[in-house]
Amino acid sequence: MNKPEHIFNTNMLKRTFFGFLIIGTIVLIAGKPSDDHGTDERVEALLKQMTLAEKIGQMTQVTLEVISKGESPFNMDKPWELDMEKIHEVIVNYHVGSILNTGGVVRTPEEWNKVITTIQNVATKDTRLNIPVIYGIDAIHGMYGAGATLYPHEVGLAATWNPTIAYDVAKLSAYETKAASIPWVFSPTLDLGIDPRWPRQYEGFGEDPYLSSVLGVASVKGFEGENIGDKNNVASCLKHYVGYGNPKSGKDRTPAWIPEPFLREYFLPPFQKAIEAGARSIMVNSGEINGMPVHASNKFLKEILRDELGFKGVVVTDWFDINNLVERHHVAANKKAAIKMAIDAGVDMSMVPYDIEFCKLLLELVKEGKISEARIDQSVRRILQLKLDLDLFENPTYNYKEYPEYGGFKHHQIARNAALESITLLKNKNDILPLQKDAKILVTGPNANSNRTLNGGWSYTWQGEETDIHAKDHNTIYEALISYSSPENITFVQGVEYPKEEADYKIDRIVDIDKAVVQAQNVDYILLCLGENTYTEKPGDLDELTLSKNQITLANKMIETGKPVILILNEGRPRIFNAIEQDMTAVVQTYLPGNEGGNALAEILYGDVNPSGKLPYTYPRYTNDLVPYYHKFSASTAHNDGNINNNHEINSQYEFGFGLSYTTFEYSEYQISKNNYSPDESIEVSIKVTNTGDRKGKEVVQLYTTDLVASLSPSVKRLRRFKKVELKAGESKTVQFSLPIKELSFIGHNNKPLLEAGDFKINCGGFTKDFVLSDSQKL
Repeated sequence: MNKPEHIFNTNMLKRTFFGFLIIGTIVLIAGKPSDDHGTDERVEALLKQMTLAEKIGQMTQVTLEVISKGESPFNMDKPWELDMEKIHEVIVNYHVGSILNTGGVVRTPEEWNKVITTIQNVATKDTRLNIPVIYGIDAIHGMYGAGATLYPHEVGLAATWNPTIAYDVAKLSAYETKAASIPWVFSPTLDLGIDPRWPRQYEGFGEDPYLSSVLGVASVKGFEGENIGDKNNVASCLKHYVGYGNPKSGKDRTPAWIPEPFLREYFLPPFQKAIEAGARSIMVNSGEINGMPVHASNKFLKEILRDELGFKGVVVTDWFDINNLVERHHVAANKKAAIKMAIDAGVDMSMVPYDIEFCKLLLELVKEGKISEARIDQSVRRILQLKLDLDLFENPTYNYKEYPEYGGFKHHQIARNAALESITLLKNKNDILPLQKDAKILVTGPNANSNRTLNGGWSYTWQGEETDIHAKDHNTIYEALISYSSPENITFVQGVEYPKEEADYKIDRIVDIDKAVVQAQNVDYILLCLGENTYTEKPGDLDELTLSKNQITLANKMIETGKPVILILNEGRPRIFNAIEQDMTAVVQTYLPGNEGGNALAEILYGDVNPSGKLPYTYPRYTNDLVPYYHKFSASTAHNDGNINNNHEINSQYEFGFGLSYTTFEYSEYQISKNNYSPDESIEVSIKVTNTGDRKGKEVVQLYTTDLVASLSPSVKRLRRFKKVELKAGESKTVQFSLPIKELSFIGHNNKPLLEAGDFKINCGGFTKDFVLSDSQKL
């Protein structure tokens, strides 16, 4: 990418069916994959042939710019070319085993194939042991390349509450990534979106650990399949382990202060479940927790990740983060000391990313006896096994022509379906939606005619600034409305616009509000498209969570026209808009829906599809009320007759799990299997759901529990199960859940899981049942 703060993630890879024996040089032969993510004799045979310098090279990852013509970083020659002398220096002389990034160039699969083939030819033909490079890329919501299918970001996938969609998106993203001969994607993101100020909230599956776990597992299985060495599969990389999404300041890469019981209760479970699902690599949190940078933490990287969670794959750093132990965290006096800290803590691969000094300094540390070669061997085993399981020794590249569905109709349909199920109807006063297709509509706002804003960051380029160029064949919101209605019915006035200059991308400016006011007199409805321009990471930091002053001004001018105003939110995080919410006739949240987002929104607005998305986070009403739904009882921000905390509620704009439909659903016949349980039993739950409206619709049935009394203060409620069901008008279905009692445990004062006897409530569809747990149990 083109910024030093760019972050990447690495993924653990599954085994392939081919291996090698070392007899002086490598001889490739057929073989079986290793079991349980362990290493096998093929890896050990190769390891014995390697020099110390060759081993350390495998632990080194540099950005593509390092082997490009021009001056790294950021000053590459135009037109872009690989530099064969630099490639030889990096791969042959320093034995570097991994390369990442795009070098700021948007490439087709054919162009990517040429790049990867050139690199792999050097690695597999010109080096002593012919070990292939493992190339990694950011596939945050689809392949990072020209013509690729861009899906909703993870926050939108979370709003579908549909793991099948998360699986399909990952599977097709893997297909398109492999078409470019890239075997490793830095995804999925399992950071909890607990703080809406954090600029990377949209990259994860929302604020809830259970929802994030379910969708994270689906994504890992979609990326990796049954065998990561298959031509259509890639290795996934979990990120960012752990606690990255809860910085105290709300700014990216700033310190988090998370009590260990809270960290274990909420932040660890998504990683644990994804590891159990077979994820093959993991990327480390760039920040620090309670004063300890995670890259230097033996506790986080060894004691918890390896010993407790049983992770056996590759641990990769984030961008420049070993150096940041010196430059940002100030826990190391120099690079050499930082490298020792990180390797001692458990890092396997360093995303360096600009030079090969890591190789030199780590070699010195081993020769000085400060790091053992046995410790180096641990990491190299994992990296070689990953490469072997990816089948890189047999197939370091793939023929892009064998991927005919790249960027094609099938993938676009999956992308549109994902957007359709994610879009969330938050308000619909007097059932103003859906609209008639002959309605006269004024479309206005900075997000009304932009594919850039529909996609957000990580779209073709790091900050997404070239999206309108590369997605010009896709419909914006304005263009989609025309395609579903007619040009005569749709009027567009910008009102407020985002500047094209990258330095000012967060700032918007008024351009023609007066014109919008005039045009509003000739329409039936106003579609007000507000939200955010593209961003990610540090450039996405903000000082004010409320929608911009200019956008609020536009909104108020539209309200003053007296015409019904339908607010379309297109944003990566919930921006506060309570000052205008009461005057909106309808509110629709699109999140960052991808290239098919405009079409999906039009289908919903005109009633061809019934909205079914539900919020994956709590939408705040005020900047001082940034509290997740699973807050403690004493954390209430709601007031009632001057008394604080008497109703244990949060004064949110919209609740977690909330979302409206064009039809209505009625819950009845709520039952649980009994009212008294022991720790080894399960609660069997059933509830009847009926579509009482006049059109087909999908409903997310959500099951929550509440622990009424615990030795460490419990949350008001916790999501335990969910299921999305589709019902025809008048149709009923009985939804059943099975919930093991042990899942009601919590992390106690000693940082261990504890199941305590006592009274509980279990809630579904507005109904509540009481039950008792008769015995306590340490788990």
